[in-house]
Amino acid sequence: MNASLKIFTEIDRLRSSMTMFLQRLVQFPTLPGEEQAAQHFLADKLRSFHCDVKILKSEFSALQHHPAFSDDGVSFDNRINVVGTWKGTEPTRSSRKEREPDSRTRSLILNGHMDVVPIGNPALWKFPPWSGAVENGKLHGRGACDMKAGLTAAVFAIEALHNLGFQPRGDVLFESVIGEESGGVGTLTTLIHGVRADAAVIMEPTRLRSCPVHAGALSFRIKISGRAIHASMKRFGISAVEKFQQIFAAIEALDRDRHQHYENKIFEFNDNVAPISIGIVTAGDWLSTVPETLVAEGRFGVFPGETTASAREALANCLEKVSAADEWLKTNPPTLEWFEGQFEPGQTSFQDPIVEALSDAHSAVMGAAPKVQGVPYGSDLRLFTEHGKFPAVLYGPGDVAFAHTVEEFVELEEVFACAKVLALLVTEWCGGEFIAR
Repeated sequence: MNASLKIFTEIDRLRSSMTMFLQRLVQFPTLPGEEQAAQHFLADKLRSFHCDVKILKSEFSALQHHPAFSDDGVSFDNRINVVGTWKGTEPTRSSRKEREPDSRTRSLILNGHMDVVPIGNPALWKFPPWSGAVENGKLHGRGACDMKAGLTAAVFAIEALHNLGFQPRGDVLFESVIGEESGGVGTLTTLIHGVRADAAVIMEPTRLRSCPVHAGALSFRIKISGRAIHASMKRFGISAVEKFQQIFAAIEALDRDRHQHYENKIFEFNDNVAPISIGIVTAGDWLSTVPETLVAEGRFGVFPGETTASAREALANCLEKVSAADEWLKTNPPTLEWFEGQFEPGQTSFQDPIVEALSDAHSAVMGAAPKVQGVPYGSDLRLFTEHGKFPAVLYGPGDVAFAHTVEEFVELEEVFACAKVLALLVTEWCGGEFIAR
């Protein structure tokens, strides 16, 4: 039996275990700051097949001065990350002085995040959001798609190889991090601690597409002032809601204009590369009072190749233009604040060896090469490429269209296929051999 067939057979044998493991991960309500129990559960799993496991704590004092740090406002008490190392038989990048990897001995990071976003209204869920319920080959629940399915695929890829007696030549590192949804403090922590490799695969939900480029995303807050008055005297007050309507229309026009002038064709939808979206609007304090204040929070997309500074300037200029054309806003301009997640764009060349190796592994499993494209959301990829200075690619099970929704689910067949691809990638990228037991 050849190596690929052995891997595929072993992962098929582990299907039931993979499903139960993913269910258990989903049952942990790993909201920001509450990931600890799930992280320890995952660490124990890694130890069960003899990975060297380290728990790295994210600490404000160690991160606050790093240029990529985004303070997400979550307490740093016991925010832990898990790094499991399957040590290779030969020195790899982390212990060599030269920057270029030896193609015979390359190290690989498999990275995913444990934190999830809030569940919203639980009554809208078909299944309880922390259930991990399985129906018709789909596993449901918050985090199932984004991205506990990817974590599960990577864990079982390593376990399958270990069960088969594979010994990698280069180091294989598994990372389960926190804080990705709100700025990336977990992956940044691993980099500050010196965890490096020749390449990284981040198991974000890409529908098993290879995605080495992502747009950036900057969280912003706009505060608008009006003049309160009794609602019966509306004409003599200034509604902050009305002024926001003008600003919202201008932001929508800015979004359309920016996309019309962006010509890179590597994204699935050319009009949705780096969208600007308002996610939260709060205004007023009494139903019979003209609202005096409004606060709008959203995310501003940053195109690949665009600097975060120029993106911020674009929104600031938009607000200034609206204010200049309105008598009230001219003397009472809105304030703009950038806060929490500040994701710069990230990119790896489509021709990078890790992208080509991943395509080869995918082809061997799926019978055809994966689609290679950019994605419109921010991710930890940019921390590896822009600050770790090594290539990374997004690749994992699930569809991001169902992430952050009450319909979140993942197709289990994609999880099993991803595990096969990652296992095969490890054998080809890191090198090694199967040792008879």
